[in-house]
Amino acid sequence: MRLLGSGGDVWAALIEVNQARFRRHAKPIFGYQEWCREIAGVAVGELSVAAMRSVVRRYSDACFVTAARQRAGERARYPRRKRGLVPLRWSSGTFRVEPNRVRLSVAQGARECWVRLARPIPYPIESLRSVTLLIDAGRMVLDVTAGLEAQDHDLDLDPERVAGVDLGIIHPIAATAAEQGLLVSGRAVRAEERLHLADTKARDRKMAPKTPRRGQRGSRRWRQLRTRQRRAEAASRRRVRQAHHEAAKHLIEWAVAQRVGTLAIGDPRGITNQNVGPVHNRRLRTWRRTHLMDAITDKAALAGITVSRVDERHTSRTCPNPTCRSRVAKPSGRNFSCPHCGYRGHRDLVGAHNIAAKRGGTSTSTPVLVEHRRVGTPTQRRDRRRHLMDEHLSFPRFSGVLRCVG
Repeated sequence: MRLLGSGGDVWAALIEVNQARFRRHAKPIFGYQEWCREIAGVAVGELSVAAMRSVVRRYSDACFVTAARQRAGERARYPRRKRGLVPLRWSSGTFRVEPNRVRLSVAQGARECWVRLARPIPYPIESLRSVTLLIDAGRMVLDVTAGLEAQDHDLDLDPERVAGVDLGIIHPIAATAAEQGLLVSGRAVRAEERLHLADTKARDRKMAPKTPRRGQRGSRRWRQLRTRQRRAEAASRRRVRQAHHEAAKHLIEWAVAQRVGTLAIGDPRGITNQNVGPVHNRRLRTWRRTHLMDAITDKAALAGITVSRVDERHTSRTCPNPTCRSRVAKPSGRNFSCPHCGYRGHRDLVGAHNIAAKRGGTSTSTPVLVEHRRVGTPTQRRDRRRHLMDEHLSFPRFSGVLRCVG
């Protein structure tokens, strides 16, 4: 914890130096190499040079990303808030791994720092590239980065064989390749998000009388309240992230079985730029599409599959029949029906067909053989709306006496 606090001191010092340069109308320091020359010989707590440079790297990357977004016309601010605990990264050669523990390098003369692990590292020790120490919802976490070689499959992948992938909320992944299809259901993920939202609202209503007043922020009661909220948020995020990794794994296994060498994925960037109502706006903004895309990209690279992004506009409302290709009204449900040629199919699979066609894949009007998969952990309790539906659709109980004859 002292190391993370020292990392926060380094972050605050970088912000203060640039603020002073702004006041003097001097050019700020953004480059990593220039910052390394500035901090040469500086000692901060028990931080080693590798840990200090990891904070400098994080600050430099944040500044360059902000500058790029401002040049593109987007709203972005440079780092201006001082942090208490900043993640620290140690690259290969600055840490040592032993069974169930990791030794991190510290400043010269300081005591050795050993981090005990709750479970073994799932990667070979020689493949480790870096470790990152951080705090996630009050828990200390050691994030491990490993460099793995691409897998050598028995069946050679065909780079010319293209599969279209449509990302969504109800179905996280819908993919098609020639006559085959994959449909991954994310109902467990949606149930997790709905119940988490309901629990958050109920928790806020219950804790409203006990919430500290504005002048009491920073008190012990306030810290305890924020800790419970962060832990609940972190638990929900972990379950959703695990479901995304499962969906990406199913997609890559299906692609390898179909000898697909290229995945054309519909690019969801810019989907939140338009106002589509408060309910759907919340769904789009809580949809972790970036993490799902990253999980697919990482697993595809490990399997030797190429990933390309394709514009997905109007793909769910265009008929995939090569002789029709008419644009119809977007269906409100999951079923797509073309009034011109009579084509019928699943809306998400239709979108995946059109995405593959944009990348050069073949599009067909014949039904595909669809493989169904489920991801996510079923919730411990059901949604209240499901209980009401069960009560509405339940049949009356038989109150008579059953008699066996013969």
